[in-house]
Amino acid sequence: MFSLTVTAVVFGVVFLAELPDKTALAGLVLGTRFKASYVFAGVAAAFTVHVALAVAAGSVLTLLPERLLAAVTGALFLGGAAMLLWHKGEDEDGAAAREPADQSFWKVAGSGFTLIMIAEFGDLTQIMTANLAARYEDPLSVGVGAVLALWSVAALGILGGRALMRRVPLRLITRVAAAIMATLGVWSLYEAIA
Repeated sequence: MFSLTVTAVVFGVVFLAELPDKTALAGLVLGTRFKASYVFAGVAAAFTVHVALAVAAGSVLTLLPERLLAAVTGALFLGGAAMLLWHKGEDEDGAAAREPADQSFWKVAGSGFTLIMIAEFGDLTQIMTANLAARYEDPLSVGVGAVLALWSVAALGILGGRALMRRVPLRLITRVAAAIMATLGVWSLYEAIA
C-alpha cells in the first residue's frame, strides 16, 4: 500500500543528503555544456536504476529478525550521519564527464547516465535508500520518494544549483541532513533495544 507520509519523509531525507553531493555540481557542469533536457533524461534514468537496486537491497534486509534489522539500520543511519559531517570535499571537477563528439540526444543522455551510474554507485543516498526501504517495509513509497528527491537535486543542479548554494550555506544543508539521519539512527537503535 502506498504511503504519502513515507514518501514525504524519504524525499526530505534523500533530498537533503544528496544536495551537498557531487551530483548537483556534475549536473551543473553538464547542464552548461549540453541541452538541459538531454542531460536530465540520462541522469534521471541512472537515478531510477540506482533506486531500484537500493530498494531491492533494502527489501532483502527485511528478511532479518526485527530487532537485528532495527539495530543494523540504526547503525547504518548513524554511520551515514557521521559520513556527512566528516566528509572531506573531493575533487568535484573530476566528476565531469568527457564531452561527447556530437550533442545528439543519445550521446548527451548517455554521458549523463554513465556519469551518475559510476559516480553514485554505492553512494550514501543509495545506501540510505536501502536502509529506508528496510525500515519502512514499503518499497513503492520509498522508491517514489527517493527517485523524486534525486530527480529534484539533479534538476536543481542542471538548472542552476550554484545559485542555490550561494543562498543556502552548504554546511547548513549538510548538518540538517546529518541531524535527520542521526535521529533516524537513534530511533532505530531504540526500537532494537525496547
